[in-house]
Amino acid sequence: MRNQLVFWGIFFLLIIAETYGYLAVRTAAGLTSPAARRGFTVSYWVLTLGLWALCFWAARTRHDGPVALKSYLLAAPLLLLAAKLVVVFPLLLEDLTRLGRWAAAGFGGAAGGRAAVEPISRSQFISRLALGLGAVPLLALLWGMAKGKTDYRVRRVVLRYPNLPAAFDGFKILQISDLHTGSFNGNPEPMRRAVGIINAQKADLIVMTGDLVNDRATEVEPHIEALAGIKSELPIFSILGNHDYGDYVQWTSAEAKRENLQRLARNHAKIGWRLLLDESHTIRRGADELAVLGVQNWSSHPNFPKHGNLPQAHAASGNAPFKLLLSHDPSHWEAQVLDYKDIDLTLSGHTHGMQFGVNLPNFKWSPVQYSYPQWAGIYEQGRQKLYVNVGLGYLGFPGRVGFLPEITLLELRRA
Repeated sequence: MRNQLVFWGIFFLLIIAETYGYLAVRTAAGLTSPAARRGFTVSYWVLTLGLWALCFWAARTRHDGPVALKSYLLAAPLLLLAAKLVVVFPLLLEDLTRLGRWAAAGFGGAAGGRAAVEPISRSQFISRLALGLGAVPLLALLWGMAKGKTDYRVRRVVLRYPNLPAAFDGFKILQISDLHTGSFNGNPEPMRRAVGIINAQKADLIVMTGDLVNDRATEVEPHIEALAGIKSELPIFSILGNHDYGDYVQWTSAEAKRENLQRLARNHAKIGWRLLLDESHTIRRGADELAVLGVQNWSSHPNFPKHGNLPQAHAASGNAPFKLLLSHDPSHWEAQVLDYKDIDLTLSGHTHGMQFGVNLPNFKWSPVQYSYPQWAGIYEQGRQKLYVNVGLGYLGFPGRVGFLPEITLLELRRA
């Protein structure tokens, strides 16, 4: 029932946005003759419905044919919809104002026409203002497609713990997540650039927290040489995300799906990463220890898989005085991880910050926060901490606005 209400709510909002978008453009154009208005109306709706048809076709066939082209076909009507949603507000306010004046005139017994109908110049002004406001998110999203999606940023975070072993004071962990190499259409240049930035941080430990590919193991293969260039004295640990299992592809058989996952595991090894499948690895510095636990994807959301076995990974970590968990989906933290009081730090990804939002030093917002309470940055409960990386790659919408591709450098300090 709730899903149906959400669907119809979104559909109703879409209809309103499209209707007001049409009215705004028609009014701003100042068309006066009936023929011109009819021609504009037909052209506008043929173009709009055609874009939505291409969008739905690309969504249904996104795993076949030219992936990059289909990502842009998916994005085109959504870009325009973002602009139209902004257009709605001033036009709706204008309509409500007119309705209020009409009602006041009616109750006041005013006759005829002056108060009920505004001059066309005012309507044109409001429409043009609304279109100008709508251009702001449109231009931002276009920038996100042209540059933002590979505008790699390093985020530095200092985390303090009273129980951190002395030998690990100042220990630097570099996290990358959600590379989604299938979205790069075989172009290795962005990954090479990201690897250069990663190596420049000179981290002690490097981890990758899932979603190396979109669906198929072959997607990462053009990038293996670039990713193998990541330098680290310690093993580079990786885990699986929900997209790595191939759950969103119609495979010819269950065996083909299993082979895809096995091939992906081999590709992790070719890159030089140690894939943790509900396992733990201990890092030693003198007499001090730090355990790195890695679990398969586990989500509290019903639409995502629960493959991970945290009890198994935790048991393998023994009595290490500091424990770091790699778990792709941040919903795992509240659902299970917080029950293990000796897991000090959890590193996750998955949300991408929805690749769109406002990301200021003291304020952040994205639509994804209505689905995930922990969705970007640092979260704390008692001594336990969670960091959610918003991802290095992109998926679906071929761009990023606000939440740019992230390389996280976390420095552990004794409290």
